[in-house]
Amino acid sequence: MRILITGAAGFIGFHAAKHLLTSGAVVHGIDNLNEYYDIRLKQARLAQLEPQTGFSFARVDIADAAAVIATFETFKPDVVIHLAAQAGVRYSLMNPRAYASSNIDGFLSILEAARAFPLKHLIYASSSSVYGANTKVPFAETDPVNRPVSLYSATKRANELMARTYAHLFDIPCSGLRFFTVYGAWGRPDMAYYSFTKALLEGRPIDVFNNGQLRRDFTYVDDVIQAITRLVDCPPDPSRRAALGDGETAPHLLYNVGNSAPVMLGDFIATLERVTGRTAKRVMKPMQAGDVLETFADVSRLAKVTGFAPATPLEVGLTTFVEWYRGFNGP
Repeated sequence: MRILITGAAGFIGFHAAKHLLTSGAVVHGIDNLNEYYDIRLKQARLAQLEPQTGFSFARVDIADAAAVIATFETFKPDVVIHLAAQAGVRYSLMNPRAYASSNIDGFLSILEAARAFPLKHLIYASSSSVYGANTKVPFAETDPVNRPVSLYSATKRANELMARTYAHLFDIPCSGLRFFTVYGAWGRPDMAYYSFTKALLEGRPIDVFNNGQLRRDFTYVDDVIQAITRLVDCPPDPSRRAALGDGETAPHLLYNVGNSAPVMLGDFIATLERVTGRTAKRVMKPMQAGDVLETFADVSRLAKVTGFAPATPLEVGLTTFVEWYRGFNGP
């Protein structure tokens, strides 16, 4: 199978490419290698992939529609796993145009290319942030999602609507994955688990927002990759849509990908303290703009379709992450 992965130098894209290559897939990765965080980490991920048989890479910005079309025309993918995006809730307050360029224009480039060169399946990254100000938990894919609290979440919801439209108009099989706080080795330095670990090991204080009264559904990256790779062969055909009974008529389905076990921020920090053997210096801060109190995934749909649900315990995943962090960055 020929699989195109956008954002292949990113956290989830790197892990997806690595796993699919071991299964015998031919993988072409694209990434613009932007400087949202240290480009050396992205280059180090690519250095792990480039020697592997079946892997190729090109530096491409998905907002460049012509370059995306050329990539599809040359590589001829069977499946596209679209993970390239401008991430981060807080950064969207500072640089909103980056989100319009990557998450809106960039996704339109992918959809137009999929329209021109038909695929067996387009899998794309959405986010748990689309649930916005919702208070009913756990979050289910059938819940209304019309109250975003950040531009980032608004762009991810826009992606879902765009994909559904293209699925309806052009019969493109699309699956959108709402990721819940993904963490693990080779992760993103802007994420709290990474920055907290760095601060703990360097003896610096950490900012604890909303006085620690936040709950997150932390999802280990290996579980996320299991979900993605199992869904590759599960495009939303009519029988699958009918079995889920949500009334969807287009070949488009949404899936929560979360651990279904929210953890209070204070408990998360305590777990990280045990794993690192360090004591955190906590600086209590008020709630941040664009943040939400809780995320909690209902993954019954994912389990029904793939037979799999994420379940890695937080302490197990953090132990693996900290081991990688110390090896990559030093103690």
